[in-house]
Amino acid sequence: MWYLCVFYHRLLDYRKAEVESLAELFGENGDHKGGKLEWKLPLHHHPDSPFHFVDLSSDDIARSIANRSILVKGMYELWGVGSDYEELQESIRNFPEERKSPYLQQGSTFKISVESFGKAISFQEQNERIQGLAYIPFKGQVNLRNPDHKFSLMEAADYGLNNGLPPVAQRTIFFGREVGGADRKLIPTYQLKSRTYLGPTAMDAEMAFLMANQALATPGKLVYDPFVGTGSILVGAAHFGAMTMGADIDIRVVRDGRGPDCNVWSNFKQYGLPPPISLLRADNNLPPWRPGLKEIFDAIICDPPYGVRAGGRKSGGRKLLKGTVAPYTVPDDKRTDHIPSTAAYSLVECVHDLLNLAAKMLVMGGRLVFFYPVLREEDCVFNQFPEHPCFTLISSSEQILSSRYSRVLLTMVKHSSYTEEMAEAAKLKHEEFRENHLKWLEDGNLHSAVFSPTIDPQLAVAGNCNATKDPKPKYRGKYV
Repeated sequence: MWYLCVFYHRLLDYRKAEVESLAELFGENGDHKGGKLEWKLPLHHHPDSPFHFVDLSSDDIARSIANRSILVKGMYELWGVGSDYEELQESIRNFPEERKSPYLQQGSTFKISVESFGKAISFQEQNERIQGLAYIPFKGQVNLRNPDHKFSLMEAADYGLNNGLPPVAQRTIFFGREVGGADRKLIPTYQLKSRTYLGPTAMDAEMAFLMANQALATPGKLVYDPFVGTGSILVGAAHFGAMTMGADIDIRVVRDGRGPDCNVWSNFKQYGLPPPISLLRADNNLPPWRPGLKEIFDAIICDPPYGVRAGGRKSGGRKLLKGTVAPYTVPDDKRTDHIPSTAAYSLVECVHDLLNLAAKMLVMGGRLVFFYPVLREEDCVFNQFPEHPCFTLISSSEQILSSRYSRVLLTMVKHSSYTEEMAEAAKLKHEEFRENHLKWLEDGNLHSAVFSPTIDPQLAVAGNCNATKDPKPKYRGKYV
């Protein structure tokens, strides 16, 4: 059954991936293997339009997706569509009567809302549009607070690129019954500015919920973050009922925080969420797991340090790693407050360790969800994503942060057990990946590549040295 899926105009590349993950979570099956749904775009609409048609098997699944999604504004059973109100009326009249009548019965309550995309509609115009729907034989009573059935009249104006929105070549009017809608109160409730314990790299609440949805976080599942920091990502997973566990190389973050009432644990207490079952001081480069332990996590969600806002660290120190000093043993009387020395941890090594960790510790079918940086330059090979023979990449959603730099949310599913043969194959892929990315990942040039301006040579000759290359169109939603 086709439903009209209306998105919030935010994080445009993330929208379909989230819906497809939630469809798998709620048991969408049939022809939609692996959660890949069939989508259609309304006539004359740009691919970045907030209006899309999606094929789902039932109202229950459509409702469940809409109610949990962060980016879906609502799912609608479409009763009619047209380029003007006469065409819309004809379309509604042709909608099967047996599908309309259950929601028009006497004794029920209803509400009609009017929304627009691309232009503002005054309150008076909204009332006029609602009165123009008098040909629909509603027999129930109007209830604006808690109606039994909700209906929406949605109008997309015809406009070009001049108002900062993806273009619509022809005016389109939709009318449909709301099957399910999102609760956007979730975002202001968890916003970072009201968070008890916050670090400089804390994950935005909206993005943390998106990552939890991509990881299929639900009650009974165990979710792990190997770069937990102040716990922002695990807060999102815990909200959806998952058990959580985290680790970080900085013991001051996971143990001390800023005091007994301002630490990772207090973030969970603030929202009434179950605390993590454990927080470890651990180095992802030297994992603490006992030999033979495997397949215990249902999902691994993280934001690896890739050297833009913060650089990665691993145990050892420069002199120890170079072999100029021997390994040392910490005296017993200094173990309580001892902070081990660390050295730089390149992204290529960090990602390789992360993929190996996930290959060993994820259950079959478990998901690895993590951010990966991308330099947006035509002549740069940095856009190749890391691979592992145990995983299948099912989605990559880009968030553009500047004209030169973006980050991509990668979602991988484990499809093969971790064996010695898999480890050898992964090592070969890692070496190939390292060679291709040596300039950006090993030499530590990512920060300077992101923040140093790239000047168009033609503009430089013309004397405009402040102009930088930005090949993609700018309209609202792409950059947020």
